[in-house]
Amino acid sequence: MVNLIINGKRQELDVAADTPLLWVLRDHLGLTGTKYGCGIAACGACTVLVDGQPVRSCITPAAAVGGKSITTIEGLSAEHRHPVQRAWIAADVPQCGYCQSGQILSAVALLSAKPKPTDRDIDEAMSGVLCRCGTYTRIRNAIKHASRLMAKGDVA
Repeated sequence: MVNLIINGKRQELDVAADTPLLWVLRDHLGLTGTKYGCGIAACGACTVLVDGQPVRSCITPAAAVGGKSITTIEGLSAEHRHPVQRAWIAADVPQCGYCQSGQILSAVALLSAKPKPTDRDIDEAMSGVLCRCGTYTRIRNAIKHASRLMAKGDVA
C-alpha cells in the first residue's frame, strides 16, 4: 500500500512501493496528462511537482513521495486558469503538445522560486524538458508573460 496526496486528494493505492509514480498516475488513477517520454528522466515529459519542485515521475518510486503533495497538470487548473496555462495559450506555445505538461509544471516551479526570471534563469530551469518541436522561444515568452500576470496579481 502506498499513500499519496495527488492534486490535493489523498489516495491509498495497492501498488508495489517501487512502482514508478508515472505509472501510478497514468495506469491506476487515469491521470494521463503526465506523459511517458524516455523512461530515464532525460526528456522531462513526465515532470510533476512534488512539494512544489519538479520531479521526473518515470524514475521516482511511488513510496518515495508518500505523504508529499504531488501536482499533475490536471491538478494545476482544470479550467486552464493558472497564469502559466493562460500565458501558454496566449503565446501559442504547443505544436505537438507532448512535452507541454512537463514544460508548464517546470515553469510553475521556476516562477514560484523566481517570480521575475531572467532569460538565463528560464533557460536553466527549462533545459531538462525537451521540446521536439523546438518552441523554446515561445516557451520563454510565455514564462515572461506569466511572470507579468502574476506580478499584477492576475492569478485567476
